[in-house]
Amino acid sequence: MLTDIVVVGASVAGVEAVLALRGAGYDGRLTLIGADHELPYNPTPLSKELLTGEMAEDDIRLLPAEEFEDLDVDLRLGTAARALDPAERKVDIGGSDVPYDGLVIATGSRAVRPRGWFGLDGVHTLRALDDARRVRAAMAQGRPSVVVVGAGFIGCEIAAAARHFGLDVTLVEAAASPLLRAVPSELAAPVVRLQRANGVRVVCGVGVARLLGSLRVDKVELTDGTVLDADLVVVGVGAVPATGWLDGSGLSVDDGVITDATLQTTAPGVYAVGDAARWPHPTTGDSLRVEHWTNAREQGRQAALNLLDPQAAQPYTGVPYVWSDQFGERFQLAGTAHAKHLHFLDGGPAEESYLALLGDGEAVVGAVGFNGSPRQFNRARRLITQGTPWAEAIAQHQ
Repeated sequence: MLTDIVVVGASVAGVEAVLALRGAGYDGRLTLIGADHELPYNPTPLSKELLTGEMAEDDIRLLPAEEFEDLDVDLRLGTAARALDPAERKVDIGGSDVPYDGLVIATGSRAVRPRGWFGLDGVHTLRALDDARRVRAAMAQGRPSVVVVGAGFIGCEIAAAARHFGLDVTLVEAAASPLLRAVPSELAAPVVRLQRANGVRVVCGVGVARLLGSLRVDKVELTDGTVLDADLVVVGVGAVPATGWLDGSGLSVDDGVITDATLQTTAPGVYAVGDAARWPHPTTGDSLRVEHWTNAREQGRQAALNLLDPQAAQPYTGVPYVWSDQFGERFQLAGTAHAKHLHFLDGGPAEESYLALLGDGEAVVGAVGFNGSPRQFNRARRLITQGTPWAEAIAQHQ
C-alpha cells in the first residue's frame, strides 16, 4: 500500500499524474515538486495565443492554487530536484530530502542553447512562461527586426506571432526544409507557402555562423555570408530532456529516462512520463521520446494508474499527436510521417489543403493534415490506433 507519492515536475504530465492519483482514490501524502516558481501552466499557447495576446496568463494555468489545496497536494514550487537515491527512496531538493514509496518523474525538457549565442541582450529561447513574457515584450517594443533560428513547429509559430505585430521576420533553418524532423519536405510545402504569403522571409539550407553586436544583438551572419538585421533573435533549435539531476542515480538514461512499455523505469516504484521519458511503443517496438502536450497528458495518467496497481499495469499505447496553428491555419501530425508509403486521401501538398496517410507496407503508421476537416483527420488517427492494414485502409478510400 503506497502512502507517500512524489511527482517531480509541475508540468502537464506531472499535474495530470496528480489528478489521476487522486481520481483513482489514492488518499496518502502527495507531493508535487516544480523547479519553476510559476503555478503550473500549459506551455502549448506560449508560442501562439499567449505571445500574440489572444490569451492571458490566467487562461493557461492548469489548475488554480485553491484546487491544489482541495486535492491536498504539498505543492513545492521554485524547488529543483538535485538528485535521486532509489535505494533509499528519496529525492534531494537541496538541503533536504523528500522520501517516497512511489515516484513519477515528469521534469520535461529544456531548450537547446547554442554556446556563445546568449552573451548579447535580445537573444532568447521560448520554452517557459518567463521566456514568452520577454519575447512578447521585445516584439511589442518599437518595430524590431526579428530573426527566428530553427523552423520546427515552435519556430514557425513564433514567426507567425511576430507577423501578428507587423514585424520584419526572417525564419532561418539549417535543414533543407522547415519541419523536416517531423515530416518530409513535400508535406511541409504548404507551411512554407503560408509563411511566405504572410510576409515571412524563409531561408533554408543555411546555418547561423555568428551573432553580431556589442552589448545587444544587431545582426545575424549566416554560413553563406548573408548578414541579416536583427534586433530580436529567438532560437528554437530543439530541446533535450531535463534529466541531469538523475546523474549517479543508477537509472538508465539515454536521451530520456528509459522505461518499459508501462512507463516504469529501471528502479522499482519509479515511473517517467512526458518529454523526459523514452519508452518502447508496444505496437511498433520503436524507442520513442515525444515532446507534445497530448502525449504528456496521457502518459501522466497512465503512469499514475500503473504506479497504484503494478499487478494490473497496462502498456502505454498512445499515438504521438501534435498540431500547429499558424496564420489561422492548422497543421496536424499523428504517428510518424517518415514511412515507406504515402497516400493522399484528400487534396495534395500543391493545393490549399490535404490529408495524407502514411504506412510501412503492413499498417497505417501516420497521418498528416493541413487546413482540412478535423473530423476526417480524427478518422485517420483511429486507423493508426487500430493498426489498420495499409492495403485495407487504401481500399476503403479509393
